[in-house]
Amino acid sequence: MFERKKGGEKALVVHLRRARGELENAAEFLELAKTAGAEVGVELWARSDKPNPRFFIGTGKVEEIKALVEQENYQVVLINKSLSSIQERNLEAHLQCRVVDRTSLILDIFAQRARSHEGKLEVELAQLRHMATRLVRGWSHLERQRGGIGNRGPGESQLETDRRLLAKRVQVISERLDAAVKKRDQGRKARDRSGVAQIALVGYTNAGKSTLFNRLTKSQVHVADQLFATLDPTVRRIELPDYGPITVADTVGFVQDLPHELVAAFRSTLTEAREAQLLLHVVDSADPMCAERMRDVDIVLEEIGANTIPQLLVMNKIDLLGQPAKFEPGERPRVWISAQSGLGMPELKAAIASLLPERLDLARLQDHHQDSGYNNEESSEP
Repeated sequence: MFERKKGGEKALVVHLRRARGELENAAEFLELAKTAGAEVGVELWARSDKPNPRFFIGTGKVEEIKALVEQENYQVVLINKSLSSIQERNLEAHLQCRVVDRTSLILDIFAQRARSHEGKLEVELAQLRHMATRLVRGWSHLERQRGGIGNRGPGESQLETDRRLLAKRVQVISERLDAAVKKRDQGRKARDRSGVAQIALVGYTNAGKSTLFNRLTKSQVHVADQLFATLDPTVRRIELPDYGPITVADTVGFVQDLPHELVAAFRSTLTEAREAQLLLHVVDSADPMCAERMRDVDIVLEEIGANTIPQLLVMNKIDLLGQPAKFEPGERPRVWISAQSGLGMPELKAAIASLLPERLDLARLQDHHQDSGYNNEESSEP
């Protein structure tokens, strides 16, 4: 059986072209590869309108890739598609090098970037669940043949042992994550009791969420021109003019075809988005694919149950377009700003104040005045 080589990041990238001529998001996948630390040598294109059940891509293209791998000594082949475990294993056996699909590549980046205890647990849980779908029999030399005396090898039981060990590790990580989530929930409930409104920044990765967060809160959250520069959520309290105190949460960025394992694992972190009274959906307005990016974010928000929360579209990076700052009301209101230069920040703050519900602490105070027999703040909560 082929064993994966350790180390070596010289990569050959394979993009997929659909029959109707649409191109997969090659530029984004290339950026993902570089973010993961790969040194990309060659980029190839393959058709995907009729997937090969064995390799997904056609056998002719597989042979072309194999020749390049042998000739240029590539250590890894990156496929811009989520492969089945069988297809991944067949490609590795045929090419004799590591094969990493889109899902595994994103999981690897998240593993590199997670910093908090909770974030690391979430990433490990996502990796373990993904690995569970990739478990294959690796002890083929001990595999059971036809049964009978002398032919009963431990191959099958080894596979079952691997599965049990993996399931046990998933259980341990899940329990630790539950404990971390309870601790985070305590802080969230304390904010709820304080009557302070919550807003959360969501958006496609590299849209400028962290830059905007720093501008709003005067914080120093890490910012870089790369995908998934920050993973762990950060919450800060600020004073909003003509409104009062609110909390602002910066959340993980999304990408096209975000692995379901990550969406499931990061549900606890994304609770900051689900519990907010208003979502600031940050959009890179200078991106020619901004409409598609917005749709991808909306899909993930629906998956985590945050699609019914009011949104304010924050059209960022207007300094690259020469567009003036402005607020556009409507069914889906939007405000045009530049988080980098600060252009449009007064319009943004005014828009947030107009879209947030009535200040919770003032509403409670009014209830107290109307209630002649009680002066207990907790008793006035709905």
